[in-house]
Amino acid sequence: MKYSKTFVELNKAIHDRASFDCGTVELNNFLQRHAFRHMKVGVSKTMVLPATEKQLNQKYPICSFYTIAPSSIQKATLPQNLSKALPLYPVPVFLIARLAVNKRVQGECLGQITIIKALEFLWQVNQKMRAYAVVVDCINESVEKFYQKYGFHYLCENHGKSRMFLPMKTVEQLFTNRR
Repeated sequence: MKYSKTFVELNKAIHDRASFDCGTVELNNFLQRHAFRHMKVGVSKTMVLPATEKQLNQKYPICSFYTIAPSSIQKATLPQNLSKALPLYPVPVFLIARLAVNKRVQGECLGQITIIKALEFLWQVNQKMRAYAVVVDCINESVEKFYQKYGFHYLCENHGKSRMFLPMKTVEQLFTNRR
């Protein structure tokens, strides 16, 4: 399956959510049943990388996706050397709520492309609406290792999952040095 070069906002009229399978039921169900509804009510945004060719149902298969949402963390969960200057009230962060790659294109570096595009999108948002960091909740140890490769650090346990973070200052350095 060949994929587009551009992530676009999920549109259920043209993107085939039903055929998406990343191998993780929780992520498949989210994309198929909840992502569009969550966008409609304004709690998150899902961006997809569609295939370049339509299927028989005249919709484009989804090769990968990420979902982002505003969130907050408590100052006390951060390492003390990072939290000194932060306020006592909850600290605003961006949450990468979901990120997955279709099994049909796994092994083609789409995980890397997807995380980079998600961080780039959040860096652009951060120019207008500031947040302290990007956080992710890892569903298992292999996901935790994936995010560690991209500079994320362990933050705390959150509902039985490892929560990791990457300061926006680090994200900013990644994208301002590229220009």
